[in-house]
Amino acid sequence: MKILQVNKLYSPHIGGIERVIQDISEGLNDRHDINVLVCQPKGKTADEVINNVRVRRSGSIGTYFSCPVSFKFLSHFRKMAKTADIVHCHLPFPLSDIACLLSKYKGKVVISWHSDVVKQKKLMFFYKPIMNAFLKRADRIFVATPGHIDGSAYLKPYREKCSIVPYGLDISAYENAEFSPVLSNKLTVSSSKKLLFTGRLVYYKGIDVLLRALKYTTDCELFIAGDGVLREMLLQEAQKSGITDRVHFLGVLSDSDLKSAMHDCDVFILPSVENSEAFGIVQMEAMVYGKPVINTSLPTGVPYVSLDGVSGITVPPKDEKALGEAIEKLVHDDILREQYGKKAYELVREKYAMEKVISRIEDIYTELIKGE
Repeated sequence: MKILQVNKLYSPHIGGIERVIQDISEGLNDRHDINVLVCQPKGKTADEVINNVRVRRSGSIGTYFSCPVSFKFLSHFRKMAKTADIVHCHLPFPLSDIACLLSKYKGKVVISWHSDVVKQKKLMFFYKPIMNAFLKRADRIFVATPGHIDGSAYLKPYREKCSIVPYGLDISAYENAEFSPVLSNKLTVSSSKKLLFTGRLVYYKGIDVLLRALKYTTDCELFIAGDGVLREMLLQEAQKSGITDRVHFLGVLSDSDLKSAMHDCDVFILPSVENSEAFGIVQMEAMVYGKPVINTSLPTGVPYVSLDGVSGITVPPKDEKALGEAIEKLVHDDILREQYGKKAYELVREKYAMEKVISRIEDIYTELIKGE
């Protein structure tokens, strides 16, 4: 099959969607003809081969409202789609909707719906008609969990087109990594249980709620891996709450150190508070090491990854007391922590192993081509 994968950006740019498109492209590349079309954040068109995958980065004049502005992208799409059996677009990315609709491409269109547009609400007035036209045009819509449909403001009318295709994890890459006690070495009190958050320090992650939740806990220390615009505010929050000896800001970790941190922690926490958090791949990364997860009951895919009462605890978003109580429970119940961690590991192997996910995508592509 000739497949064109379309997204805003591609590796080495870091992001959940960028990682998903790379996993799909590399996972299918040995059996099918894969091309990737993305944009430059700013700059001239460039063609590259990354891990044997052909990637075209259309030149752009810059990125505005989280979207590259590229006129070249439209002509590149038309040319590259001409020979494709399947065009697979990863949304939200309004430029791909426009490019596909204008190109009058006649082949099969697959959309991966990663999340609703949450922040740019004013722009939705202009984008919504285009988005709906593209959703109508699509032959299949991939969503990672049922929560992506139920929690979406736009997908419900297209439910019959939706297929559940979870994000995958290359389990062997995690299990075969070398580990070091990167968290244990930094503990203020060596007997403290280690809580870990990793991600960008941005508004929807709920890290401020997590910091305030620590006042309801004992015998634990929090490690925050990542950087972002809220770093200074969060440092001040920790100082104001008098918990600086229990909070460690690690900054951005290398891939090997991040794996070590996941392996070394006792509890992983994803305290997200807004629907911008559509899935939370980091949950799977902790679960593959047998770590229990505390997440929030957002109306997205987040609580479908680690399950409440099975592989961890789910609490209401923005509820610092409930979050603190969940932490306290897991910190002081070794048996429950081990039980949840074991189930977390089993869930990842059962539902999210990369080879299973790639196989499901390939099966759906084949069904579409055959017209089934």
